[in-house]
Amino acid sequence: MTQTAHLPAPAPAAARPSAARRILRVLASVTCLPYITLKIAWVAGSEIGIPAGSVLLDHRALLIVANSVSVVADALVVVLALLLTQPWGLRVRAWLLAVPMWAASGLLAPIMIGFPAQLATSLFTGPQRHAAGGRPFLDEWVFGVVYGGFIVQGIALGTLFFLYTRDRWGHLWRGALGDLPARCSGTGARITAVVAALLAVVTAVPHAMWALGSTTGLAAARVAERTSDFYVVEWMRLFFAAVAVVSVLLLVFQRPRSLSVRTALAAGWVGSGGLGCWGAYMTLVSLLPGTDPVEAHTDLMRLTYAGEMITGFLLAGCLAVFLRRRSASA
Repeated sequence: MTQTAHLPAPAPAAARPSAARRILRVLASVTCLPYITLKIAWVAGSEIGIPAGSVLLDHRALLIVANSVSVVADALVVVLALLLTQPWGLRVRAWLLAVPMWAASGLLAPIMIGFPAQLATSLFTGPQRHAAGGRPFLDEWVFGVVYGGFIVQGIALGTLFFLYTRDRWGHLWRGALGDLPARCSGTGARITAVVAALLAVVTAVPHAMWALGSTTGLAAARVAERTSDFYVVEWMRLFFAAVAVVSVLLLVFQRPRSLSVRTALAAGWVGSGGLGCWGAYMTLVSLLPGTDPVEAHTDLMRLTYAGEMITGFLLAGCLAVFLRRRSASA
């Protein structure tokens, strides 16, 4: 009996990863390889997957810098997969995990939804990826390999993150919104959510116009190059904006009372990430110098992307306030 009393307590699930978690970790890591390999090859001067005359070959220095950053960003997926399945990951500060996972969720989720939707649409319209003036962009197989890898990454990393947060912070999302004390939101978070919602409506107007066929505010090259893929992306941006705004508003106002906290949090997390991170990415792309006319951006496009970025960040801030207050009350 005395010997039994000195036995260590069972380790948490995340500290002793199960076979399923190890498989997910391997999947998340291995599926980074095609993307990273292609990027490194392009930085080294290879043109594999890039057809002759591609617009990507017009600005060699920009290609090297952009792809180098992409390699580092995708390599972080491996770090996150390890963090979510190793004992030391349980000691990482919450914000050090939450920020990159929010960004990863926001960047991967639209691809996981948009790329299959584009493939389904192409069954009726045929492949339509091309650049201005008929210039090529990338070989068709590149999209399948890279985006296919991103989809598997998203599934594996998302599952690991869910299991990790369930083990470490699952008590924060238990129950329904009506079961929470009113102080879980606060006046500041509610005002911020309303401001973000109003800004989201403003930035949604151009996307709605473009999704319905309007050319207002689009560069001439973009007007000429609209395809079914273009319309899928526009509708998807409207979808993520709606999910982000509605879910965060429901969360901070705690209505309806029967809605589960987990559902509202998950939708707000993914929605605000998709809105904010892709808004930030497109803002950066629109400000890059010396791009081809196919990448031309008007002032309205830049303002729209910047507005989406700000909206997503504001909504993410509301989530952070909610989780901090919820943790304190729990």
